Order: sequence, then C-alpha cells, then structure tokens
Amino acid sequence: VLLYYLEFDAYFLNLVGKEKFHKSQHWGFCNNVRMLVSDEKPGIGGELLSGQKLKPKYSIYPKGMESGIPSWVAFDRQVLSFDAYLEDEVPDKREEDYRIRYYKIYFYPEDDTIQVNEPEMKNSGLPQGPFIRRHRICLPPPDEDQFYTVYHFNINIDIVFYGWTFKIYDCDAFTKNFLRKIGVKLNLPGKCPEDPYMKARKEMLDRLKPLRPYQSFNTLKQFLEHDRQVLRFFCLWDDTVSMFGDRRELVLRYFLTDDTIEIRESMLKNSGRDATLFFLRRGKLPKYGPPGVYQPGQITDQAVLNVYGGFSVNRVYGYLMDRYELGKLDQEFYKDSDLVLGTTINAWGRKVLLCDCDEFTKCYYKNKYGVENFTSIPCKPPPPPKIERKFPPYTGFGSEEDSLRSCIGLRPTPYRRDFRKLAEKDSYGYISYTLRFFARLITHKCADVDRMFVISYFLSDNTMSVFEPTDRNSDSTGGRFLRRDRVKRPGQEVFKSELSEYIQPEELYVGARVNVNGYIFHLLNADEYTLSYMEKNSDK
Repeated sequence: VLLYYLEFDAYFLNLVGKEKFHKSQHWGFCNNVRMLVSDEKPGIGGELLSGQKLKPKYSIYPKGMESGIPSWVAFDRQVLSFDAYLEDEVPDKREEDYRIRYYKIYFYPEDDTIQVNEPEMKNSGLPQGPFIRRHRICLPPPDEDQFYTVYHFNINIDIVFYGWTFKIYDCDAFTKNFLRKIGVKLNLPGKCPEDPYMKARKEMLDRLKPLRPYQSFNTLKQFLEHDRQVLRFFCLWDDTVSMFGDRRELVLRYFLTDDTIEIRESMLKNSGRDATLFFLRRGKLPKYGPPGVYQPGQITDQAVLNVYGGFSVNRVYGYLMDRYELGKLDQEFYKDSDLVLGTTINAWGRKVLLCDCDEFTKCYYKNKYGVENFTSIPCKPPPPPKIERKFPPYTGFGSEEDSLRSCIGLRPTPYRRDFRKLAEKDSYGYISYTLRFFARLITHKCADVDRMFVISYFLSDNTMSVFEPTDRNSDSTGGRFLRRDRVKRPGQEVFKSELSEYIQPEELYVGARVNVNGYIFHLLNADEYTLSYMEKNSDK
C-alpha cells in the first residue's frame, strides 16, 4: 500500500505546473489499414518518451546575446559557398575513362536549402548550369527521414546528394568565418585534380597551327562593343615659330569602333580665320607622317598571294592570302594607349599637344589602363596686357554723359537713365520720396541775411531745386531760386575726362551746410516726411 501511495504522489507531483495535457496520435489509417503512423511523436503534453530523442528539423545555432530573431531575418541574403568536384564515369569511350566535373554548392542558412550549380565551360560538350535546384535535401539512407543542416558541411569531406558523391575541397572566406563562429572545426583545404581529358585537349590545341594561310580580321565585335563611344581630347598646336603663326586650339576625337582620329579647330570670335569644318578628316593617323605617297591597295590589312579563276567546269572566282605577307608595307597608327595627357602627337607633321580630356575619356582610361593622374595643361595663351582706355576731356556741350557716349562707339547712343530707381522712388499718394529742408543763406550781405529758402531733394534721380518763399515787406521778390537739376560737389574741375560727382542724399541733414553752385545754405529744419524718412534709413 505504501508503494502505491508513493507512485501516486510522484505521478501527481509531475502534473503540478503543467498546462498542456494533450496526447499525440500514434495510430492512423494507411490504405484503409490500421497501423502505427509515427513513432517519433512525443508523449503527453509534448514531452519525450523514455528512450526517445528529438530529431531537429532545422539547423540549431548557438544562442547569442540577442535571441528571438527568426532565422529568415538573421541570415537573410547570406549564402555559404563550397567548391566541390565529382568524378563522372565515361563508359564506351576510348579517349577517356572518367571526367572531373567542378561544382559550386550553395547552402542557405535561412531555411537549410541547398543548390548545386556547375559552371559553364567552353566546348565541354556537357549540359551545364543548375545541377540540383534549390530545396532541402534528405540525408542518405538509413537517415532519409532527416535533412542536411549546416553542421553536415566541412572542408575536405565527401557529401552525398541523391547518390552523387561530391568532394568538397575548399570554400570562400565568408563561409570559413561563419563555420568557425558556430563552433565547426574546419579541416585543411584539399587539392582539386585537373580533368585529364580537358588537359590533353588543351595540349593538343596548343600544338595545332591554323591550316588556313591567312588571318581573319573581324572588326564586328569591336564595333558592337564600342559603338558611339568617342574619346575627346582638348589639344594645342603652337605655330608661333612660323611667320604669321599663332596658337591654335583643337579638339581631337578618337573613335573606338575603328581606331580612327578626327581633329577639329575651335574657332574664337574675331579670330580673323575662315571657319573650316575639319582640321583633319576622320581616318587612321600614322605615327611617322607624312610617310609618303602610296598607290591604292599598297596599305591593306591582308596581303593577296594570287588570284585564280577556279576550274573550267564550275568556275569559281577566289583568291589566296599570302601567309608570309611578302612585300606588305607595315605602318604604325595611333591607338588609344598612345594618347596620354601631356603627350605630343604627330598629326601629319604638326606637333599637337594633348592638354585635357572630358569625363568619359577619364573613366575609360581609369577602367581599362588604371590611369589615375589626369592633370590638365593650360592650353590658352596668357591674357594680353590690359590697355587703359583714356577719354578726351569734357567739351562743355551737352551733359557729360552724352559727351562720353560719343567717345565709346562709332554710332553714339543716348545715355540710359536708371529707370528702375526712377519707378521705385517716384512719388505716389502720400509718399513723395522728396526731402524738403528749410535753409538760410550764409552771406556777408546784410540784405540777404534773413532770406529763407526751401531746398527739395528728389530721390528718384538725385536732383535738387531751391525755392524762396514770398515774404511781405521784403526787398526780395521770392520764387524759384534754382531749377531742378543735379548739383555738382564743389572743388571739381570743369573740363576733365572723368564724370563729375554730385551731391548725394546722405549729405543733407538738419544742421549741415550745403554748397549749391557757390551759395552756401545752412539747413535749419525739415518737414515731417523728411524726418520720418531719415529715422527709417538711419543706417545710410
């Protein structure tokens, strides 16, 4: 009885704290026959039975500091790449017994899928490319109920996919680092054997010589790769050593499709030269020119040995090429590798200096030849000394501006006033843009000491006018004292080449003394608008 109670208590102690009590379904129907469906399902509440081991469905990675991130997020766009080879038997063939076929094995940690690709090899005669599409691959028997994980991979091991035994001999740097982080001890890299058949075929092709006694010149590939690609250089031809010669700025264009060169001249305004379309017409430019005058057909890519008419029955006209190219004239032409900034090329006897190039040309030389230095050379001549322009003095006829316009051009044009200022500072409404001051004339004459004047300054065109108010019982008649006009500053020469300076609005303020054509006025007061305007523009 005591043993029964102990077992009963142990059973209930195991149930304390449990929340799941479901049972797995171990029995089912297959073809209407009752049988054991699976012996891998757990017991009550998902707990393993005695002697049962849980087989992982996916790779189990060591938990780090950050947990809870799904594998398809943590290992997104990460691929393990392994280099492998396979010995493929070749039956019923005398030349070879087996072939070494090279493969790339890709393992995706995000979902444990595997993909096997065979790199394409030229003239292999085998269907190459994807060998096994991407999916999860089962382990070989007797573990075919499980799948490959990341822990099944290493260097210098054999791995079996659907009966094909692949020999992994190396992997990339990322894969090695990944395997070390998850605790896999890497083996030493193996050596990949060379395919005996491809080795023998390569040796045979190296020993063979072309049977045809001529070479093929196919420029279609060059045309398709470099169509509409032109290298542009900015050049200089210094012809100052010759009589009436000068510096000529040129633009050289090198066409990559057929290695031809075209040169055009950059015509400046008022250069005195006739505008020509080409400085050098497009064609191949010889390095050592002028080489001389040759007959048509002497300079060709191929040398013709003889011309024959064929057989008499089926007459076929053709020709044979000279293999040894006897009598062929060799002539070197400029290539893209010869055009470098700072180099002087020979353009049919003219020394042309390459000074600069455009951005496409810089990218082309940087990608193809690895050139990094593109320091440009100044091709423009130094500016001529600036000649100071001197004007004759003012004659006294008309205004100074009109007299100056007749000295600037052959056809005099009228002086243009500042119409924008005239429109902005023109009076409208209660805004007059006119500064009015009350002034007293400073003089030694007793009769003119008490005379009062109103000085108006117009901001639209910087003109002044002086008006004397009428005062009863005075000797002065009053009225206009000075008509509206610009007033020159005192102390200036009348007949000179420079324009005169005029009184500016900054010189007018209460308490100032202004010299107006020899009359000195003392500004005593101003109207309300003038005082308000001066307060708003106190910084001027």
